[in-house]
Amino acid sequence: MLKPITIGVVLATVLIFLLNSMMNSALAADTNTVSSTVVTDKSVPTASAPSVVVNNSDICKVATSGAIQTNILGIATGVVVDDELCQLLKLSRQLYASGLKVASVSLLATDPRVFDSLVMAGTPPPYMGAIGSEALEKWKSNPDMIPEGSTVFKNDVLKINVNEDVSDGEFKKFLFLAMAMYIGLPILF
Repeated sequence: MLKPITIGVVLATVLIFLLNSMMNSALAADTNTVSSTVVTDKSVPTASAPSVVVNNSDICKVATSGAIQTNILGIATGVVVDDELCQLLKLSRQLYASGLKVASVSLLATDPRVFDSLVMAGTPPPYMGAIGSEALEKWKSNPDMIPEGSTVFKNDVLKINVNEDVSDGEFKKFLFLAMAMYIGLPILF
């Protein structure tokens, strides 16, 4: 007795053979016809990007959506992204409104742009409750606490550390060799 899977395979093979022979006979019969262009009115469906609506402007979120369509597949998606700068500003405003001005400036100084502008203005950001020149000294002694991406203060601290590590004689020797290589003079030691 034959198993049902075997019967299914045999029937599928016979069906494919019949369909194939019908297609071949239909194509063979139309060898003397004039070719023409066939126009169909079927267009590919379009992937539409969903509209993501954020009704409350007080939540610091930004909605984005996008879609892509090919002849076979279309994909559409939408997401909501946190706006960290908006959150930082809102938190800082709330601290300031509560009378916590130093805490408000400290929170804003976590952004490297604000940190750099405060240092360049001569008013260093507060450091663990210290303000003014005392805060500046604490920032110098703890450069690892400087916000990632700071360019002004962190670079000054690093320059001081690099110059302390290189002795004056080694630096002059390096400078002399670099100038000789730039000019192209052979130096024999």
